[in-house]
Amino acid sequence: MHVPRIARFRTVAELRDHCAAIGAPIPLDDEPLSAVAGSPLAAPIAIGGRTIGNRWCIHPMEGWDATPDGRPTDILLRRWRNFGTSGAKFIWGGEAVAVLAEGRANPHQLCAPACGRDGMAALVDTARAAHRERHGTTDDLLIALQLTHSGRFSKPTAAGFRPRIAYHHPLLDAKHKVDPHDAACVLSDDEVERLIDAYLAAAHDAAAAGFDMVDIKACHGYLLHEFLSARRRPGKYGGDFAGRTRLLRTIIGRVRSELPRLPVCVRLSLFDVVPWHKVGDHGAPFPFADALPYDCGFGVNESDPTTMDLAEPIRLLEILRDEGVTTVNLSAGSPYTVPHIQRPAAFPPSDGYPPPEDPLVGVWRQIEAVSRAKAAVPGLVMVGTGYTYLQDYIVHAAQAAVRHGLVDIVGLGRMVLSYPELPADALAGKPLVRGRICRTFSDCTTAPRNGLRSGCYPLDEFYKRLEPEAARMKAIKAGDGRS
Repeated sequence: MHVPRIARFRTVAELRDHCAAIGAPIPLDDEPLSAVAGSPLAAPIAIGGRTIGNRWCIHPMEGWDATPDGRPTDILLRRWRNFGTSGAKFIWGGEAVAVLAEGRANPHQLCAPACGRDGMAALVDTARAAHRERHGTTDDLLIALQLTHSGRFSKPTAAGFRPRIAYHHPLLDAKHKVDPHDAACVLSDDEVERLIDAYLAAAHDAAAAGFDMVDIKACHGYLLHEFLSARRRPGKYGGDFAGRTRLLRTIIGRVRSELPRLPVCVRLSLFDVVPWHKVGDHGAPFPFADALPYDCGFGVNESDPTTMDLAEPIRLLEILRDEGVTTVNLSAGSPYTVPHIQRPAAFPPSDGYPPPEDPLVGVWRQIEAVSRAKAAVPGLVMVGTGYTYLQDYIVHAAQAAVRHGLVDIVGLGRMVLSYPELPADALAGKPLVRGRICRTFSDCTTAPRNGLRSGCYPLDEFYKRLEPEAARMKAIKAGDGRS
């Protein structure tokens, strides 16, 4: 389908009219305001007993640039320096850190046991020092560390593919080459108990290293997210809602009990849809007629799994709030199964499919879902996702969303790879640097899908010169017919 590029809209009014025409009424302020002029994005907000200085957040990302055993490298710490200089006062995890080596999504992902306190301290100290040097104080800065297990998408070695799953999925097993008869892939309850201990050990190290908060990751199809849909799993960690949420709630409860001064946050896929795949030259949902009612999703309409159902996610958010979670970062879907839902983009990653809708529809879908959650669950600070596709108009939308109370804090992910200083520039009232704005070419996803470091190859001069990765990326894109 033809999708008009964001850069072709010369005014906010033009973009607003287009959004209205496609049924995506994204709020857009006419003019970005500086902090001095009273921007809503400059307003402080209290989280976990702390007050952070503005409403910008840096999302956690999954780098391919740690050592083979999972410790920080210079190139990885470069990214953390960029997080610190960004001007955002909430660095949410910065990086997805596997709590066990078996749960690494790639052979160069950070791994908590290998990092230990010293490796984790290198991360947080690097970001704090960069922030202090650029912005003068870290008193109003909050830095969290994201803890994860990649589950179905675990690839801890270059040669090995060893998924660990909550249950066998009737559609995803075939897509991701999981033998549906292999019972050893499914974590036993005893293994789940050991996994809980691994999260606790990582949280202890994060606290000792100086992190202000830990994120228990439950999004994007990774293990804790998959447990939320484990209706087909027997035993205490599956079946009904209480069983499916027990693992996440137990980890959170243990962290809060053993580390009462360490606040806990959760990145959650607020909704999902049935998996999609590429069919010919377009994307389409997997045939699901034989799987109805669809019982393998979280936040999915069982009768029509191409659409969301927020009843269970809102119920979970209420429980998380009541059990002491301070804030949630709300995403959607999975980049492996529904990238157009999770990460709206004009250009698909190499293993994706062309966008089946104007990506602005995907942006609005996430904004609208978060606004519904925020209205339903007061008292829980919420971070929104999916704003990068707005590109030149990201500040207009972020400012309007916060001003209208649709979200508390706006998160940035891939935008920070190309333009880390965007929050600082916006708050200073500076025009955005057009040549650094992420255009959602998806190279930062295509690269790791092909075993390369994840970075912005089109716009970041460092990655443009990074060999042999840059040459390999050009070849991959040429093979995809992309310019």
